[in-house]
Amino acid sequence: MAGRYDAIIVGGGHNGLVTAAYLARAGKNVVVLERREMLGGCAVTEELWPGYRVSTGAYLISLLQDRIVRELELERFGYQVLPKDPAFFSAYPDGRHLFFWQDEKKTLAEIAKFSPRDAEAFPKYEAYLERLAMVVELLLLVTPPELPPKKPADFIEYLKLLSRFRHLGPREITGLVKIFTQSAADFLDEWFESPEIKVTLATDGVIGANGGPRSAGTAYILMHHCMGGVAGKRGLWGFVKGGMGAVSEAIAASARSHGAEIRTNAPVKRFLVRGGRAYGVELENGEQLTAQIVASNLDPKLTFLKLLDAADLDPEFRASIEHFRVEGTSLKMNLALDGLPDFLALPGTPGPQHGATMHLCPSIDYVEKAWDDAKYGRPSHNPLLEMTCPTIYDPALAPAGKHIMGIFLQYAPYTLRDAHWDDLREPYGDRILEVISQYAPNMREIVRHRQVLSPLDLERRFGISGGNIFHGEMALDQMFVLRPVAGWARYRTPIEGLYLCGSGAHPGGGVMGAPGYNAAREILK
Repeated sequence: MAGRYDAIIVGGGHNGLVTAAYLARAGKNVVVLERREMLGGCAVTEELWPGYRVSTGAYLISLLQDRIVRELELERFGYQVLPKDPAFFSAYPDGRHLFFWQDEKKTLAEIAKFSPRDAEAFPKYEAYLERLAMVVELLLLVTPPELPPKKPADFIEYLKLLSRFRHLGPREITGLVKIFTQSAADFLDEWFESPEIKVTLATDGVIGANGGPRSAGTAYILMHHCMGGVAGKRGLWGFVKGGMGAVSEAIAASARSHGAEIRTNAPVKRFLVRGGRAYGVELENGEQLTAQIVASNLDPKLTFLKLLDAADLDPEFRASIEHFRVEGTSLKMNLALDGLPDFLALPGTPGPQHGATMHLCPSIDYVEKAWDDAKYGRPSHNPLLEMTCPTIYDPALAPAGKHIMGIFLQYAPYTLRDAHWDDLREPYGDRILEVISQYAPNMREIVRHRQVLSPLDLERRFGISGGNIFHGEMALDQMFVLRPVAGWARYRTPIEGLYLCGSGAHPGGGVMGAPGYNAAREILK
């Protein structure tokens, strides 16, 4: 006999859990179905090796919306953020180094080592970026208007949207146009002269992106990563105590407290559709569950191309989903360490550098050349590396005296030319350690265990098509009213009763919870 619910959420990633929590708070009978043995999607903590609890996918927090944290009472359910300070540490081949701190005076002193002019410009740059970010943040918890508008109410939605920008001056309007269309490099060139300062800031523009720092649209990705905050400080990132799985578990606990049922090891085989309306799901074990509402936290490709019969979709809509770009170029490497990397640019361990996001990418040209490799189907020979050691803040994640390091790498294309990731994975892991050893010669000798997750592995492990951490490229033609496709950006789908609640919907990727919140609001309407 089929189980009956008000709503079924397919996929127990953080956005699906947010949707479930809000629906349960509204009194709905909700079940969440997660295919893996644990909740969280990419926001998980896994004991990869005895005593080492690793954030295998997502590794830092900043974008999670304050409203969601407050309304779901996540702190009551164990959510705690440990602010990262210093924010950044960059080591350069010539032996110099750069810190960005929470304390602006300390940061300006660091920048002045490279350029007094840039130190003078930096506070103005931050204030300008903050003004732009505040405008875009107004759109995060908003349902995009219909495109194209079809009825008078749709035009009213556009007028309401425009009213949000009525206080903007010419400079801010011009800035918004630029931020959505420019490359990160061009945007930063207008502010700074030092290559070292520019590349440190430009990294936020290429993380998770299919493009180099000179690719159009990466300026928006840069701002996207600056829209959140920790402990009241905008743009600051932090580690979640207990790893990223603690975020997901806190949201799940909030949902359960209002009666939501959450099931793991429950992979869905297909959506059940009759007469153009979803009425439930069938699990891979043959069990059927029925509900008035089905919300998919899966990416658009999986939702529409794998779990629905082609006959249930309009061919034009299906074709548009087939063309939705999802191939990722990011690789995640997780390490268990016996010690900490000892940098030539700042010898000694432990030091403040180990509490920062450690950048190895000496110039814009270096990062652009790394992207050049990926464009032609090759992993970057000299990749951009972001390294973090959460055990500096949360020692309980590893055995006493040991550490965890997460390495996030650009660029490693999902589709390789004349190679396969199953053959290339471990040799490329060796290359990554070789690159780090150029800056920290002790690196190889302190690695106790390692896990290399190529985009193909990210797809297999976390169920994200193409290994794209954002559920789809965050390019201008795949954002806001166009995410995932024009005409269907309002969380509803062509199948009545079927909704999208994951990062493939507005406002896109990152552990922010906004797609899940927005989808819940539309469902409750």
